[in-house]
Amino acid sequence: MAPSWSVSSLGKKKVLFIMGTTGSGKSKLSINLGTQFPCEIINSDKIQVYRGLDIVTNKMAPSQQGDIPHHLLSIIDDPDYDFTANEFCKNVHDALELITEKGNIPIIVGGSNSYIEALVNDPKGEFQSKYDCCFIWLDVSLPVLYDYLDIRVDEMVDAGVVDEIRREAYDPKNSDYSRGVRRAIGVPELHYYFHILQNDSSDDVDEAYKTRVFLHAIDTMKINTHKLAKNQVTKIKRMVNELGWKMTRIDSTQVFEAVLRGEDYNHLYQEIVLKPSVEVVRRFLDY
Repeated sequence: MAPSWSVSSLGKKKVLFIMGTTGSGKSKLSINLGTQFPCEIINSDKIQVYRGLDIVTNKMAPSQQGDIPHHLLSIIDDPDYDFTANEFCKNVHDALELITEKGNIPIIVGGSNSYIEALVNDPKGEFQSKYDCCFIWLDVSLPVLYDYLDIRVDEMVDAGVVDEIRREAYDPKNSDYSRGVRRAIGVPELHYYFHILQNDSSDDVDEAYKTRVFLHAIDTMKINTHKLAKNQVTKIKRMVNELGWKMTRIDSTQVFEAVLRGEDYNHLYQEIVLKPSVEVVRRFLDY
């Protein structure tokens, strides 16, 4: 029998969602919560379901996962496979059954909001009839977030993302970036740079031009990451304002401002993000 705190008074099993844009700290918060409650994590990032490209897709390393079981992470080997919203929903339902049978709380975390909407608002209403949901929305002021995301792209470059993409995703015979893991921001943006390197002869392309192409690709990565974040905020606001989803919004802008200033942000994170989130989950679970 499932523990009483994992089932609502109406007999529904409880599910926690961590919402937010790319780079807003969703994965970190899910790990923090998973160390305080009996939880397992279900990835809802449609790019992170693919194996490989760990830097560009911002996957948490196994050493960062806190021994918390993760589901739907790096489960697809074919980089061109079209992982649809329907497949996502089926896989999530399977994972939910496994997790709740053990009496644990599923935390669904990731930025693919259209897939999350398809899961929660399925046409037959099966999900909402079976599960009681709690939504935590990690929000960050977009201008502040943009500055942070730019730094994150630079850190990805320093971590070897260019070599990773060239090694795992670049195909000189295939410039179709409309499906699979090759949709990840960074992969299409670097295609022309890799094309130049592939076809470089010492007299045709000078180093200055290659540098300009490379820097343009990195700038485009940053711009497209901004666009992604803005679109994600728009979808979340639509869920709240049009679909009527009740979310607890946690504004972590001050934390990110401290990060950008190079200050120790751990106390702010504890007070502004973690403690309120723990309290929300505690009330939700009656734990």
